[in-house]
Amino acid sequence: MNPASLSTAELDALAAGLNQLAHNLWWTWNQEAQEIFQELSPRGWQNLYHNAVAVLHEVSDYELRVRLQDREFAARVRAVLAAFREYMDEPATWGRQTAPALQTHPVAYFSAEFGFHETLPIAAGGLGILAGDHAKSASDLGIGFVGISLFYREGYFQQAINQENWQTEYYTQLHPENLPVEAVLDAAGRPLVCSVEITSGAVYFQVWRVNVGRNPVYLIDANRPENAPHFRDLTLRVYGGDTTTRIMQEMLLGIGGVKMLRALGLKPSVFHMNEGHAAFLTLELMREKVANGAAFAAAMAATRQECLFTTHTPVEAGHDRFSPELMEYAMHRYCAQLGLPWAEVLGLGRVNPANGGEPFCMTVLALKVCRAANGVSELHGEVSRHMWQELFPGKTVGEVPIGHITNGIHLQGWMKGTVRRFWRKRLTTSGTGANWDREINSPEFWARMADPAFISDEELWALRYGLRRELIEFARRRLGMRNTAAEFIAFDQLLDPDALTIGFARRFATYKRAPLIFQQMENIVRLARDPARPVQFIFAGKAHPRDDEGKRFIQHIIHLSKYTDMQGHLVFLENYDVHVARQMVSGCDVWLNNPRRPLEASGTSGMKAGCHGCLNLSILDGWWREGYDGTNGFAIGVDAHAPTIEEQDRVDSANLYRTLTEQVIPTFFDRDAGGVPRRWIQMVRRAMVTLVPQFSTSRMVAEYTKKFYTTS
Repeated sequence: MNPASLSTAELDALAAGLNQLAHNLWWTWNQEAQEIFQELSPRGWQNLYHNAVAVLHEVSDYELRVRLQDREFAARVRAVLAAFREYMDEPATWGRQTAPALQTHPVAYFSAEFGFHETLPIAAGGLGILAGDHAKSASDLGIGFVGISLFYREGYFQQAINQENWQTEYYTQLHPENLPVEAVLDAAGRPLVCSVEITSGAVYFQVWRVNVGRNPVYLIDANRPENAPHFRDLTLRVYGGDTTTRIMQEMLLGIGGVKMLRALGLKPSVFHMNEGHAAFLTLELMREKVANGAAFAAAMAATRQECLFTTHTPVEAGHDRFSPELMEYAMHRYCAQLGLPWAEVLGLGRVNPANGGEPFCMTVLALKVCRAANGVSELHGEVSRHMWQELFPGKTVGEVPIGHITNGIHLQGWMKGTVRRFWRKRLTTSGTGANWDREINSPEFWARMADPAFISDEELWALRYGLRRELIEFARRRLGMRNTAAEFIAFDQLLDPDALTIGFARRFATYKRAPLIFQQMENIVRLARDPARPVQFIFAGKAHPRDDEGKRFIQHIIHLSKYTDMQGHLVFLENYDVHVARQMVSGCDVWLNNPRRPLEASGTSGMKAGCHGCLNLSILDGWWREGYDGTNGFAIGVDAHAPTIEEQDRVDSANLYRTLTEQVIPTFFDRDAGGVPRRWIQMVRRAMVTLVPQFSTSRMVAEYTKKFYTTS
């Protein structure tokens, strides 16, 4: 007798549950949920940037209900929905127990970009990825948290490489109905609309909500019919336009963000600025207090107690500065409401308020009107104290009130599916799989990596081989997509699954020195073409549209990959995004990072490598200076840097080649009789034990909570 089919009520509940789940980014870090959406439309999943909402639009309501009559499939859907509800409804989270006050008066976290997933490409780089990971871990920990950013309807640019191997940019329209976002509505069911005074009138905006697990991130959208076209385009692109566009975007973010929170009835206890782009929020907080009768000095003192500031930029040119004339043009109408002379308003953003020619600096404003400030690694904290000492007269560099909290990554969000399944299986086998989501973030779990009885060298080596194979096949598909059938066949032979595979993928800012390793070109060719110990390189990354020098770096690397003896041993994957990053950090054996020290404030790409068994080869800058212990990866040079750029580049290039030839390659190819590189696997184990739990946003957000969010 056939089992009874599902009732209409059951089908309604499952279909509604899947639609709710698709609109919550929790699915981006839950493997079983992703597999449900992928199974519904494998090709749609692949071609639609792994977008659960778009996949459900590909599947008709009738088809979905028919598919759910497959009892095994329906059982898996029920299990995923039950896990989602359990996650959302958990009463005793770490955050509820540690910081209960934040449940009613949450942290308001402002960032000009949030990088969640390839589905929602509204981030330009590491700053946004860090913000997205911060939001995910705040949800996991159960911290009361709301995010505030802008909805860029064309997102960040898509990269294409032309026939001259030059980066070109194009943009695609993002359609909210096909994204995991929801319109925020007012009491009457209409879109919530707020406004900010910019130049000589009001700029109106609506709001989209991104559900990130338990917490919302609100995105401000100026594309409203009430606005003139140039104001509607303020939220067109990430960091789009000139400085006039930038200051207006930052007014929308900071001032508009506070106005939006008030319209939603939210009363945050903490306003956390992720970089200086949102610092105008301090002016709005002060304006509110002055409007309620406070003197400006009292309003500023009270605002300072509410605000925190995280700086990510160790380069003077990277801090937003606006001329007095631009400030007057953009803000004169708004600042008339502050009840403060214009010169004093400008003085809030100047190191020397009396210097009428000094531009207005957003970082200076943030440092003056925040009770606490931090860099994003120990070295970056030191650099920041030197950089801003002049702002604190009478204090030594060591006394400048800028600390540090080192960045991390959201571990489950960055794990490739293969690795999620692998670790879950290991935990299930050991009898603790029921709590795997929590265990995977614990130092105790990763400490077990040192024990061959828990996982053998052979198992780890098999995992590494499988991941390298997946990356190589991904690269072959990616490179072959734009070519003829004959060329596609040629690309299908590209790269060697047995070769030591070194990856470099990040923003192509010049200080990151992507081509550094090729300063030793003849030597690198010899290494790459050694049949006994082959080495290969996979590069990816975008240069800023106005950074021609960064584009020349890309052009140079692509030229080497096509027209030199590196052909077949070096590839460049275009249109770098979160999906490409996940493939690379999982499949590479070595993660290369060679910034010009001390310009890498933290860097997080290498943190994503550890859980996949990939080792870091890096300059001792940012997080690696704290993470490296001599046994868990490779250091390029020493904990210092040369006094000149030319000398530093020369020394670092020599040290990189020396480390590669004397340490990395010999260790990787030192195999026992069974073909297993025991010393290499021991380093992989050490990296997992010492790096993975330490450099996570779970640790980072807990540190922010205890150090800043629950103290004043």
